[in-house]
Amino acid sequence: MINVKNVSKKFYDKKLGEFYAVKNASFEVKKGEIFGLLGPNGAGKTTLLRIISTIMEPTNGEAVINGFDIIKNPEEVKKSIGFLSGNTKLYKKLTPVETIKFFGGLYDLDKDIIKKRTKEILDILDMNDFKDRIVEKLSTGQTQKSSIARCMIHNPEIYILDEPTLGLDILTSRTIIEFIKRKKEEGKTIIFSTHYMEEAEMLCDRIALIHKGKIVETGKVENLKKKTGKDNIRDIFLEYIDREENIKDEFE
Repeated sequence: MINVKNVSKKFYDKKLGEFYAVKNASFEVKKGEIFGLLGPNGAGKTTLLRIISTIMEPTNGEAVINGFDIIKNPEEVKKSIGFLSGNTKLYKKLTPVETIKFFGGLYDLDKDIIKKRTKEILDILDMNDFKDRIVEKLSTGQTQKSSIARCMIHNPEIYILDEPTLGLDILTSRTIIEFIKRKKEEGKTIIFSTHYMEEAEMLCDRIALIHKGKIVETGKVENLKKKTGKDNIRDIFLEYIDREENIKDEFE
């Protein structure tokens, strides 16, 4: 379903010079799987997700999403995914209903389908109380729900969610977590990034740990617990980071 192979992204900074935000990242996500991309702020999560969502081109490497190459067939990739990024901005003068319908039009959906899907989405995400309020008047949680809603209108096979619960209150976070669980039950494939380790442990079939642009380990949580002798993802992550830093020190 998702196959990422040796993807790198290099940037240039006036102070740092050339540097890699992502370096030789490789992983696979199976159909119907929830796959977590875990790491602290600045680890490269957002850059990697933008690359596989065709927002950004890789410096090196390749990725195939739902059978389509991200470089050769970007439009087909976009039809296959619903991409939520923390930097995605909504039209502030539109209401959530108008936003959903607008994106339905972008995907060239029939008006009757848009109407039906809009009602379903408003119910699923518990948005009816603010569906007709303009976006600039919404709370952070309501805005996040509206962002997710516009990702759902075309009923994609794959959801790519970048920090979907970041900064949200507990009730809104619960709604989004339940949404992720529901999509898995429907057979959808989900990849999402987070630095909330407990959230990933609860939701994910498999995880990838990313640090300074490099994926340091992937696998099922239970298998990683056995390999490291640790009881939770937070300690597992720190174990692998310490290993990486020790290896680096040996060669410096």
